[in-house]
Amino acid sequence: MTSTLHPGLGEAARSFLSRTHQLLIDGRMVESDSGRRTDIVDPGTGAVIATAAEASATDVDRAVHAARRAFEGPWSKVTPAERTRMMLRFASLIEDHADELAELECINSGKPLPFCRNGDVVGIAEMLRYMAGWTTKMGGETPNVSMPGEWHAYTLREPVGVVGQIIPWNFPLNMAMWKIAPALATGCTIVMKPSEQTPLTALRLGELALDAGIPAGVLNIVTGFGNPVGAAIAAHPGIDKVAFTGSGETGRRIVQAASGNLKRVSLELGGKSPVIVFPDANLEAAAAGVCSSIFFHAGQICAAGSRLYVHERVFDEVLDGIAKRANAMKMGHGMDAGTQMGPVISRRQLDRVAGYIDQGQQEGATLFAGGQASGEHGYFVQPTVLTGVKPGMRVHDEEIFGPVLCAMSFNDEDLDSIAATANATTYGLAASIWTKDLGRAHKMARRLQAGIVNVNALSSPDATLPYGGYKQSGWGRERGYDAIKLYTEVKAVAINLNN
Repeated sequence: MTSTLHPGLGEAARSFLSRTHQLLIDGRMVESDSGRRTDIVDPGTGAVIATAAEASATDVDRAVHAARRAFEGPWSKVTPAERTRMMLRFASLIEDHADELAELECINSGKPLPFCRNGDVVGIAEMLRYMAGWTTKMGGETPNVSMPGEWHAYTLREPVGVVGQIIPWNFPLNMAMWKIAPALATGCTIVMKPSEQTPLTALRLGELALDAGIPAGVLNIVTGFGNPVGAAIAAHPGIDKVAFTGSGETGRRIVQAASGNLKRVSLELGGKSPVIVFPDANLEAAAAGVCSSIFFHAGQICAAGSRLYVHERVFDEVLDGIAKRANAMKMGHGMDAGTQMGPVISRRQLDRVAGYIDQGQQEGATLFAGGQASGEHGYFVQPTVLTGVKPGMRVHDEEIFGPVLCAMSFNDEDLDSIAATANATTYGLAASIWTKDLGRAHKMARRLQAGIVNVNALSSPDATLPYGGYKQSGWGRERGYDAIKLYTEVKAVAINLNN
């Protein structure tokens, strides 16, 4: 197997890949009940680089019981200050193993190595440190009640319990830590299922958590497929909450399965995010921002700016700038120096994206840039721009999850009309506005139905800012204090002082 690995991989990453990857349950690596294994593929080459255990519903049950024992036992006795210290040690260990984690993330997900190192790894350490600061600050309140007599009333904020977390393949490190960090901060315990395609960094994080002193059973990792593993997590009566990031279709199935014990559910689902460029914008910056938003990580981003609306006076200039950058973008393996865009995750995803590009042209769109796909050595799709796109076309209405930009012009100065066009989607995750007019920016931000609105920027990846969407883009918010609220219950206590 070592011959299939990229020559740039360091020894630590090679050593980890050479292991027999098992399930992490109750602080130990154990074999799955099924005994089956899944091939893990490098999307930059199509080669198998490792295998991982396929968990069963029985394995999920074992993990849930371990998490419950930890929640009611040793973890419940850890003080908030000690949880902070454990989380800070966890963050430091991540930084100590930064190169290894970045290389594993790169070779398993396809993202260029510099972003894995300077974006993902740095970001998850920062998320841990931010959330660690909340452990000692989650106090309740003392409301002034108006009931007859004298009362002492207060509220408590307590951990929700055992949480199931199901994460996707596009950002394995980030999505894992966005869920792990607030759960640890609040005192919950975790049963996590990473994607069957990208389980490697989640397993490594589980080991580092133990090394940081986090007790056995607090963080359990069960690898495998959505059915049976994800389905068992969603339906398990011993799980108090499910947090999921992924497709709307799977999110609906999770909601249905969770109804058995009415467990709490948070969902971060898809997007078809609009980018609106006004004629007064810095057009060079806008073109660069649009390219970064849709072509970074081959467009496999929930918040990718996939619908572009440019004022007709500057449409040609902006599109020319985008096409120039798209055509010059260096595609290649994420480990190769200078790579700007890596592969999509799999042959299946390659065929899906190529199918959308073909269908868009059949429905009347024009191929302005890119459009070619190749799966001979890895799964690569060129940065693609489609013009002549109209509502009702599948490329306009549906989330492609690939490097495909749908570009349209507008000539209306009425902000309500522009916003109505941008909002004409079942999604509402993110939006981007490009203008130098501060008043226009504020007005548009209020009109757009999106959980994240960026002005003259493509993203805002800060741990303090809540992340989530309107409409069918999900329920709840990750990051910031809103994430803490997702993992806690509020208890009201009222004491009658007259008795």
